[in-house]
Amino acid sequence: MSPILLLDLDDTLLQNNVDDFLPQYLGAFSKHTSVCIEPQQFIKALLAGTQAMTDNRCSGRTLKESFETTFYPLAGVEASVFEPLADQFYAEIFPRLRPLTKPIPQSIQMIQAAVERGYRLVIATNPLFPRTAILQRLAWANLPPDQYPFEVITSYETFHFTKPAAEYYAEILARLGWPAEPVIVVGDDLERDISAGRQLGLPAYWLGKPGLEPVNGSAPTQTGTIEDLIPWLEQASPQLLQAEYNNTVAWLAILRSTPAALDGFCRSLGDFDWTARAHPDEWSLTEILCHLRDVDRDVNLPRMRKLLAETNPFLSGEDTDRWAEVRKYCLQDGAESLRQFVAVREELVNLLESLAAADWQRPARHAIFGPTRLQELVSIIAAHDRVHMEQVYRYLQQMAPATLSL
Repeated sequence: MSPILLLDLDDTLLQNNVDDFLPQYLGAFSKHTSVCIEPQQFIKALLAGTQAMTDNRCSGRTLKESFETTFYPLAGVEASVFEPLADQFYAEIFPRLRPLTKPIPQSIQMIQAAVERGYRLVIATNPLFPRTAILQRLAWANLPPDQYPFEVITSYETFHFTKPAAEYYAEILARLGWPAEPVIVVGDDLERDISAGRQLGLPAYWLGKPGLEPVNGSAPTQTGTIEDLIPWLEQASPQLLQAEYNNTVAWLAILRSTPAALDGFCRSLGDFDWTARAHPDEWSLTEILCHLRDVDRDVNLPRMRKLLAETNPFLSGEDTDRWAEVRKYCLQDGAESLRQFVAVREELVNLLESLAAADWQRPARHAIFGPTRLQELVSIIAAHDRVHMEQVYRYLQQMAPATLSL
């Protein structure tokens, strides 16, 4: 199977020294908006909004929404006043920063070789910028998206998490339907690219820098130049490129990524897309959402609470598939079902994140699985999520393909 490359942008595909770029960017943006915001106040509000995006863990709130919730009160300006200025900045002023960057010929050659081999490509840049800024930087790298088949380009309008959170990479994979192909993180930053990918369980290729050494938890699968990436992939063993979502960080990242990816998909759906069926025997999107919500609310949360409250409790089995018909999921409101799922999943993840290390080993007796532990049950929930995100991905491919590239 051809691999999927999750490609960092700055200093991986585009030479862009942040120490040079950021002051120029802030200076130009603050000057342009000085008609309504004092420059220092603007910079303070912008940086605080950026921190709010980095801190966001809410699966139902995009990074853009996190930014705006913090930015506008601090900036003291209304969105109706600021947004036209921001649009004008990115259309007219931001392009003037291009000379601060340089294309990387070796990266262009790698991309072209990957396309020729049928590799799937994702631009996995830290989504702290609007989509227009990321598309422009790709053009500066001589990799314009209208000429290259990038399946996903992460930006603040549709994504919910940032690097270095493992949830960031989990959200990408959820939006790809948790593909069976090998997925490799490629980047220059040990913490934001390599460590985050490795924590999720993905192989990672580090564009090593002289004098830098990996620290605990960030060891790459391979270190090399961008020119050596494809030759390495072609000779690497399948076992080396196998993802392993087999730790608490990965499971929790998957659990947060599912409602986030669904939230991203569903914001652009038409009324028909919620209830249509790709095949008469398959669930609609609304039915999938109702299923995920009810399994969390009526099975997963009660089980976790019982495990924590009792010693080696007995857990009964549940035939949850029949609920689609019994509970008439097809008649329920899809958007409301999504909101309810986001809320109950948040409750479940918050509970799990509060556990002590010993709690993950708490035993139980399951009617189907037999002797089990809390960590095994959580791994099963994560695997269940992946199955249904693959189902959602297939559904959208047929019914609403435009949502997959947003």
